[in-house]
Amino acid sequence: MDRAKKILEMAHGYRDYTAENLSAMVKIPSFSGREEEVCKKIMELCSRAGFDEVRIDGLGSVIARIGQGPGKLAFDAHVDTVEPGDLEQWDLDPFSGLIRGGKVHGRGTVDQEGGAAAMITAGRILKELDYLGGCTLYFTFTVMEEDCDGLCWKYLIEEEKLVPDLFVSTEPSSCRLYRGHRGRMEMLCAFKGLSAHGSAPERGENAAYKAARAALAMEKLNEELKPDSDNFLGKGTVVVSRLEAHGPSQCAVPDQAMIYLDRRLTWGETAEKAIAQVKEYMGNDVASVTMPRYEKRGYRGADYGQELYFPTWKIPADHELVKAGEQAYLLLYKKKPVVDKWTFSTNAVAVCGAHKIPTIGFGPGDENKTHAPNEAVSIDDLEVCSAFYAMLPYVLDQGGEE
Repeated sequence: MDRAKKILEMAHGYRDYTAENLSAMVKIPSFSGREEEVCKKIMELCSRAGFDEVRIDGLGSVIARIGQGPGKLAFDAHVDTVEPGDLEQWDLDPFSGLIRGGKVHGRGTVDQEGGAAAMITAGRILKELDYLGGCTLYFTFTVMEEDCDGLCWKYLIEEEKLVPDLFVSTEPSSCRLYRGHRGRMEMLCAFKGLSAHGSAPERGENAAYKAARAALAMEKLNEELKPDSDNFLGKGTVVVSRLEAHGPSQCAVPDQAMIYLDRRLTWGETAEKAIAQVKEYMGNDVASVTMPRYEKRGYRGADYGQELYFPTWKIPADHELVKAGEQAYLLLYKKKPVVDKWTFSTNAVAVCGAHKIPTIGFGPGDENKTHAPNEAVSIDDLEVCSAFYAMLPYVLDQGGEE
């Protein structure tokens, strides 16, 4: 029996196993900075699956290893989730982990513990096939991504010195092969006014009006941003995500205001360029435009942070890793995968965006289910991804052929 056929059979045989592991994770709420219990469960599942080594890093991410080849290939899933939001919009308990109708239901099934469950199954398959190829395989179950994408891998690369040669993100891609996405940054825009009594606003200078004009200027900037030269990643965007104004009282002209911006960066756009654009469009109304820092203590007590800037990344369509991904999928499913990119941002901003490590994405579930009520992932997708992750190392060992 050829290897691809064997892997397909094993992934199908472990279909219920994968769904049950995902269900067990979903039942454990794991918001950013509070992932300890789900990480303990993942360590248990990886140990039972037979991984060669399972450990936890200083920030709290689980690192599971198979093999000891000279190359380093990492598969990554973040295991923190956003909160459920308005419970009235959910048909089921967000943490039920219910398996029904060919799907696993609950918060995190798509974004993105589904990828984690498929990784565990792939590791089990590889161990049962006695994988001893040219790659050391790292399966990372990372923390704090929802708060600060890439921070966990900044820590792994810069503090733990785990530097893979190749990287696979298992964020939801509808089982398509992704080779890039836009970067992003956050900006804080401050406005100053002069307070006066609300009965005589002409005596003051209203910071709220400055912020309002600036917000409309951002609407114009968003319309005028241009796509990248090959139109693969598309245009950048800017969104006013928060606007506040305040003064001495409710009966006074506001003397301070703030706008918070979410800026998505296409290829060739930098933090410096984005800040300069905002200052240009806001003009004299804005007092300052700054890039905030993220600072948070992880569940293991580590304090770690970074500026809220996440570089754009993409790799060429003919890169060896893209070609290996296409070949792995072709061997399994007798057709080529769709090659595309994400709309949102992932841990690859640190791995490929900042550290230039070649990266692809392939994950279960659809982007439009992320951060939404009634989140659910198809078990079919979990099976496909389990097989793909198990197949890819063999293709890479053969230089893109198997």
